Amino acid sequence: MFSEKVFSLSNYLPIALMFVVAVGFAAGNVLLSQLVGQHKATRTKTMPYECGKDPVGSARERFSVKFYLVAMIFILFDIELIFLLPWAVVFRSFVGEFRLGTLIYVEMMTFVVLLLVGYVYILKKGLFEWGARARVEAEAEARTLELAEARARKAGARQAEPARAA
Repeated sequence: MFSEKVFSLSNYLPIALMFVVAVGFAAGNVLLSQLVGQHKATRTKTMPYECGKDPVGSARERFSVKFYLVAMIFILFDIELIFLLPWAVVFRSFVGEFRLGTLIYVEMMTFVVLLLVGYVYILKKGLFEWGARARVEAEAEARTLELAEARARKAGARQAEPARAA
């Protein structure tokens, strides 16, 4: 009646093989880049990089609201897809078997309305305006970075002068 399945380690061989190939591929690429890649360290390469902003200036510096809005829009529409696709797949079975079609439909439409409110918010904040205003903001930020770098070079030159005189 019931066939007993005997535990066999050989049943897990394909999974183990997949892990070995994945680890070997990753290790091989790292080793290959160390052997073949360039090793010249420049100031730009050794500089920390975080979220598209160069680490220049104070840590208390204000960021443009666009950074936060881009993160918000990603989360909004990522979560929308995570919830909407499985809901669409099982909706018909809930309508037929459980007679919960109206409740489930109202819940999902409430979720979609909340997403629409988030979308209107980021639209009003100007996230999708990549025209003249965005160019002006980017140019102002570039000027600020250039001024900060010039000040840093001047400060470095001033510190080097007393050392040369001694």
